[in-house]
Amino acid sequence: MSAFSAVVHLIYLGTAASFVLGLHLMNSPATARRGNQLSAGGMAVAVATTVVVLIHDGAIGVGGWLVLVAGGALGTALGAYAARSVAMTAMPQLVSLFNAVGGGAAALLAINDLVRDGVATRTTAVTGALDILIGGITFSGSLIAAGKLQGVITSAPVVFPGARVLNAVLAAGLFGGAGWLIAAPDQTAPLVLLVLASLAFGITMVLPIGGADMPVVISLLNAFTGTAVAMAGFVLGNVVLIIAGALVGASGGILTKLMADAMNRSIPNIIIGGFGTGDSAPAIGAGAGATVRSVSVDDVAIQLAYASKVIIVPGYGLAAAQAQHEVAELADMLSRRGVDVEYAIHPVAGRMPGHMNVLLAEANVPYPLLKEMDEVNPEFARTDVALVIGANDVTNPAARRPGNAISGMPILDVDQAKSIIVIKRSMGHGYAGIDNELYTNPHTGMLFADAKKGLAQLTSAVKTLVG
Repeated sequence: MSAFSAVVHLIYLGTAASFVLGLHLMNSPATARRGNQLSAGGMAVAVATTVVVLIHDGAIGVGGWLVLVAGGALGTALGAYAARSVAMTAMPQLVSLFNAVGGGAAALLAINDLVRDGVATRTTAVTGALDILIGGITFSGSLIAAGKLQGVITSAPVVFPGARVLNAVLAAGLFGGAGWLIAAPDQTAPLVLLVLASLAFGITMVLPIGGADMPVVISLLNAFTGTAVAMAGFVLGNVVLIIAGALVGASGGILTKLMADAMNRSIPNIIIGGFGTGDSAPAIGAGAGATVRSVSVDDVAIQLAYASKVIIVPGYGLAAAQAQHEVAELADMLSRRGVDVEYAIHPVAGRMPGHMNVLLAEANVPYPLLKEMDEVNPEFARTDVALVIGANDVTNPAARRPGNAISGMPILDVDQAKSIIVIKRSMGHGYAGIDNELYTNPHTGMLFADAKKGLAQLTSAVKTLVG
């Protein structure tokens, strides 16, 4: 090995170590930002090193360099624009688009390698086939997920007669095309079959899944993206791609399992059955004559100002209203009065894993105040006021009974609090499409308002009340 190659391998080893350490730092909200910066820095060094290797080896000509520079500049500009301009409510859609780009790019690398070389080795054919299969599914599936999140496609499960038969045919095409490509890597027909089958399967896999499952779907597609990138690394013989892809694939797989457990669903049930469809039986429990109690801002302000303990439960409604700064201001004011304030974070609140953590971190909410479901649930029975802001299915007591779309899903036990205040614009359903029985609880008061406006009014009313 030459001195140049040795230095390159040492740099790649260092960047791989930065990926591992960065991922470790992302375990905690307090260190996640540093972990992201460390991983991004490592990737920047890896890319720069690869460019130096290309220059040293003279691997590409002038035309190739023009394409490389133009692509890098365009990608950097689009990424910077998206990161700065995207609204917090659109972050899940952006993550889905990034998954699509990653999976699609990895598949294109394998396609280019197989088409350019003409005759591939058996190892290249195997990893290339897997890369195309996983990357194609990720690309089309992520685009469908982004469309559902954006509202371009209905968030309800899209099912049609013969859908499962079609999926079975496409699955046969996937594995048949992959096997054919491995056996005859120099032929075009199996390559085309595998590409078309993977793209179609990604669409038919995600369409039947309801909007309630998006946290699980996003993390699963993220795992697919990482696996596709790792396969591309094997195709190109690039160690950094293999390591980075494997890390993303493994962490995404673990996160998917955690999200599925939080829904009390198995991953096959989510993918094959289409989570969010539920049973055919209607939700029971509101009962005839059940009423909803509406409360005013002044009523809620009195309860909050003189409470000993308040738990705030954020949901997608908080993100939609971009009210994270208002809730942080209210919580800070209550804390200064000696009120014990905490935030209850359900694993699948919002539209992507960690959505509420990111949202509240943007408003500089102290990380120790963010309590996970298992930690905070025992606290509700000792809580004076549970303030629910835009959260729906994750607080619905109907999950404790069979016969509805969220049966068995672990929820936040807000109904155990002495008083429950729900800030919501209307009585609309959550993703599961069923009534929230919490709203008819005798201890629940509904403050019908936009979260941002309602929280600002509450803060003002508490200030006026306590002087």
